[in-house]
Amino acid sequence: MSATLPSADVVNALMERQRARYRERTARSAEYFARAGKVMPGGVPSQFQKNDPWPVYLERGTGAQVWDVDGNEYLDFHNGFGVMCVGHANPAIARAVRERMELGTHFAAPTEGSIVVAEELRRRWGLPRWRFTNSGTESTMDAVHLARGATGRDVIVKIEGTYHGHHDAVMVSVKPPPSAMGPRSRPASVAYGLGYAPGTEEATRAVPFNDADALGALLDELDGRVAGVIMEPAMMNINIVPPVDGYLARVRELTRAAGAILIFDEVKTGAAVAAGGATELFGVRPDVVCLAKAICGGLPGGAVGMTEELGELVASGAVRQQGTFNGNPLTMAAAQATLLDVLTPSAYERLHAANARLMAGCDRVIAEYGLPAHTVGLGSKGCVVMSPEPVLEYRDYVTSIHHELTNLAWLYHMNNGIFMTPGEDEEWTLSVLHTDEHLDRYVEVFDVFAREVTAA
Repeated sequence: MSATLPSADVVNALMERQRARYRERTARSAEYFARAGKVMPGGVPSQFQKNDPWPVYLERGTGAQVWDVDGNEYLDFHNGFGVMCVGHANPAIARAVRERMELGTHFAAPTEGSIVVAEELRRRWGLPRWRFTNSGTESTMDAVHLARGATGRDVIVKIEGTYHGHHDAVMVSVKPPPSAMGPRSRPASVAYGLGYAPGTEEATRAVPFNDADALGALLDELDGRVAGVIMEPAMMNINIVPPVDGYLARVRELTRAAGAILIFDEVKTGAAVAAGGATELFGVRPDVVCLAKAICGGLPGGAVGMTEELGELVASGAVRQQGTFNGNPLTMAAAQATLLDVLTPSAYERLHAANARLMAGCDRVIAEYGLPAHTVGLGSKGCVVMSPEPVLEYRDYVTSIHHELTNLAWLYHMNNGIFMTPGEDEEWTLSVLHTDEHLDRYVEVFDVFAREVTAA
């Protein structure tokens, strides 16, 4: 069946029906939200947790399931923005954390756990030197410091439409509105909100993803001024946008020729798409890799991998990398169990097979009902992109994706016991504890959505 776009009237009517059902199912979450609004801006701990009319407040999770405060049970395909590909309350990680808890949880002094984890990260990514952080934001912040410290230059180049955390150097052109983007040949640098010092936008320049020529042109224009290029090897915050063949290798060549540090932000891909993340998957090694999320098994933590030369800058103190909780023993215990005991080679085989099964099921539904959509997946992550054409960069995402269909599909899943990432931009993350039955249930709900949205 050829793809056809459902009418706006049909989509709007279904949206109202599903919103009403959502409000009815999550009445206690509404009460929590009203209470939270009195003490937290927006009623949530993080802006990314906001959702209309209110977020679902969760109470507990086990394996591939979570329960909300209204008693609703869900199969979790959100998995904490990709953190929990180990599954909830994974026995191996719970045991490691419990044993470490009894020995003390924090010393602000090194422990053996940090050595073990750094050794495993070196093995997986092939970068020789590692330091630890407490979040993806800290990892990318340290990476920018390294690039500027190593080169003595100021300008950072990033990919238009990407999010790299909430420090000044990367809070530029995250999701610029079309009216402010400027021409594709020379994208404007647009601050992501308020609160940045003068000069912030000028110090960070944006280029389109999957266009090495555009990057090369900017590096030539800024000859000798670019400290580093920071990028996700596959864009992960506008659904999933993989690199086209040869793109990352060319970026590696261009940055090396320009004397700029190449930074891979693998906060979302690291340990989630392959043992060595996107670096392994695509076979291109950066100068710096930024990790967080999946490597720590559900505890807050992150890491920065770097070359020997960059590591010397950190070791000497020329570039300051520090933090009271860096290498926290509780986090290191969780990371060690995650990397050595849970996310093993056989686990990645299962995750890849499960993702292929889920995508194939969604593809069958798309074909049967003629949805204007296609699937994209990497490792444990995948998504249904509500566009008949591939998305190659942020501007494609703005112009070609049917965002209302994406939001409606989210409501269908949530109302039918499939917990999904809030918003229209994210993807599913599978865990090692998902079963074939769980995957089939996801497809069943997607089928209900497709049937009803194409019925008229």
